[in-house]
Amino acid sequence: MPRLFTAIELPEDTCDELYRLRMPLPGARWIKPESYHITLRFAGDIANNDAREFADNLSRIEPDGFELRLSGLGVFGGDDPHTLWVGVETTPELEELAREHEKAARNAGLSPDTRAFKPHVTLARLKHSNVEAIARYLSRYSGYRSAPFFVGRTVLMSSRPGVGGGPYGIEERFPMRGMGFLADEGEAAW
Repeated sequence: MPRLFTAIELPEDTCDELYRLRMPLPGARWIKPESYHITLRFAGDIANNDAREFADNLSRIEPDGFELRLSGLGVFGGDDPHTLWVGVETTPELEELAREHEKAARNAGLSPDTRAFKPHVTLARLKHSNVEAIARYLSRYSGYRSAPFFVGRTVLMSSRPGVGGGPYGIEERFPMRGMGFLADEGEAAW
């Protein structure tokens, strides 16, 4: 039973930029650059036949490619922060893509995602972190803004159950309209 989610990969130069935002921060477990991504739809642990149907539904989504930009930093968890992230400037194309991935999940029989879509890239998992140190970090890097980058495909990724922050594997690739060269021959394990 795979644990799956759909995502947008980041270009290598953007990952390198994000990696340079690291600094000593007590209680932070920094995510490795090869695991940076923007989650579109978390599916969770699902049966193999549901995973195949979900992947089949995703393969029918054919949006045009579009540009994105990362901007700003924040935390999830309020007074007890657990995740440090960099935001994504939303675009109509990104919002529509997330809706299409939600529809693909529902059509595969998955429960609706009850959380609002908040596009972001997780930089670190936090545990017992000093709130003042986090506030200083956020203040220091609050003006971060990446160069725009082109999104030419989405991916269906898998992770090990109970482990956040990777390592992740790409199960299938879904190129945008006219971007078939971004597909890969790899077969999903399920």
